Amino acid sequence: MVDLLNNLVFIFQRLDWLGVIDILLVTLIFYGVLYLLRDTQAMVLLRGVLLLFVLTALLTSLVNLPAFSFLINAALPALLFSIPVIFAPEIRRALERIGRAGTFMPARPRTSAEEMTLTIQAIVSAAARLSARQHGALIVMQRLDNLDEYVRTGVMMNSKVTPELLLQVFYPNTPLHDGAVIVDNSLLVAGACVLPLSASGILAHSPDRQMGLRHRAALGISEVSDAIAVVVSEESGAISIAHSGRMIRRLDSERLENILKAFYGPDLRAGKENIFKRLFPYLFPRKEE
Repeated sequence: MVDLLNNLVFIFQRLDWLGVIDILLVTLIFYGVLYLLRDTQAMVLLRGVLLLFVLTALLTSLVNLPAFSFLINAALPALLFSIPVIFAPEIRRALERIGRAGTFMPARPRTSAEEMTLTIQAIVSAAARLSARQHGALIVMQRLDNLDEYVRTGVMMNSKVTPELLLQVFYPNTPLHDGAVIVDNSLLVAGACVLPLSASGILAHSPDRQMGLRHRAALGISEVSDAIAVVVSEESGAISIAHSGRMIRRLDSERLENILKAFYGPDLRAGKENIFKRLFPYLFPRKEE
């Protein structure tokens, strides 16, 4: 115990402000990695890798096993090379987030505040009426990130957003009923679009496990872009909204409208988002709904 205390005193005596910054940077990186891996299958893999590492370290240090130690030392480089393969989706998501954080100006001019307000009101009105009829719907609202690759998977419409148009698109058994509609500014660009499904474990851990492909697609598009996805459940009629890999459920019309207006305020339309918050969102936790 005395030796341990002496070692700790020796370490603190040599610690300067550069050492403190170094430790904080390493801590921040590890915290960021764990934040990116939260609620994903990669977290389960990471726990398995850490458990395997601890067990092998104990075996090689406490027991003299030359052959086992040689095998571990030989296999360790291969395990390091396998990390990019195992965590490829999470690495890609992190790089996309960093790339989006560097976007200050939109690629094209945005609509006026009045037009955006009318578009939001049309979407809210349609969502409320679809919810009352228990007609499933998935409406994706594009922001700064370009969604052309998903627009090309659907049917081009290029129509002004109105509640009646959305009700007709999502009427059961119509040709455009399956898939998502993508809205850019005040224009409904395409319908029946195919979106990436989320690999997150959020829905699996949710009490509402009956949520299906629409909700997984809504989370998926919110994980790979900064788009906002509005979902109406076909089973219960509940309205949900997804953004940045998170979903808020059981919304009424008023809350939905307030959330959409908050996203499409003047600062967001101009693209002047805080780069630090976009790079390190875990330093600015969102309120749980």
